[in-house]
Amino acid sequence: MSEREYFEELSPMQKTLQFVWDLVKVVAVSLAIIIPVRYFLIQPFYVKGASMEPSFYDHEYLIINEIGYRFGDPVRGDIIVFKYPKDPSQYFIKRIIGLPGEKVEIKDNMVYVHSDDKKMILDEAIYLEDGARTRGTTTWTLGADEYYVLGDNREYSLDSRSFGPVDRDLIVGKVWFRGWPVWRLTFFDNIEY
Repeated sequence: MSEREYFEELSPMQKTLQFVWDLVKVVAVSLAIIIPVRYFLIQPFYVKGASMEPSFYDHEYLIINEIGYRFGDPVRGDIIVFKYPKDPSQYFIKRIIGLPGEKVEIKDNMVYVHSDDKKMILDEAIYLEDGARTRGTTTWTLGADEYYVLGDNREYSLDSRSFGPVDRDLIVGKVWFRGWPVWRLTFFDNIEY
C-alpha cells in the first residue's frame, strides 16, 4: 500500500491528527535550527539614532556576526555592537579605533594612536563625512581587554570620549551586513589603515 493510499483510507479525524503531527515535526526541526543560529551565530540589530551616520542611518536593519570574535580578536575599523558600559541593558553600535595596550590621543580634531613606540594619525576619510571633526582633547591608555570606540558622526556620538573604553566581554559582535533598506544592502569588510 502506498503512502497516498494509506492517507486516503484515514478518517477525517485521523487526517487532522496526522496533519497536526506533521506540523509539530516541522516546527520542532525549524526551531532546532533557528534558535542556535539566532542566539549563538548571528543576531539582528536595529539602528536607533544618528551616531553612525553616514555609515548607518536611523531605522536600518543589520545582521551581527556573534561567533567571529570567539575565534579571533576585534581589529581597528571593525563596526561592533556592544553593551553600554554604564547600563548593560542598552546596546550601542560604534567603530573600534584603539586596541588593547594602545594609547589613543584626540587633539586638534585628529585621532592619534600610539602603539609599539609608533605614533599613527588615523586616516578616516573612508567612513567620515568631508569636514567631520573629532572634537575634544583626551588621552587614554587602554588595558589588556579594552577597546576605544567612536561613532562615525563625531558631533552626535556618545562614545569612548564620554564613557571610556569598552571591555572585551561587553562586545556582542561585529556588523556583518545591512539587510534593510534593500537598496543599501551591504556586506562589511575590514578597513585597511
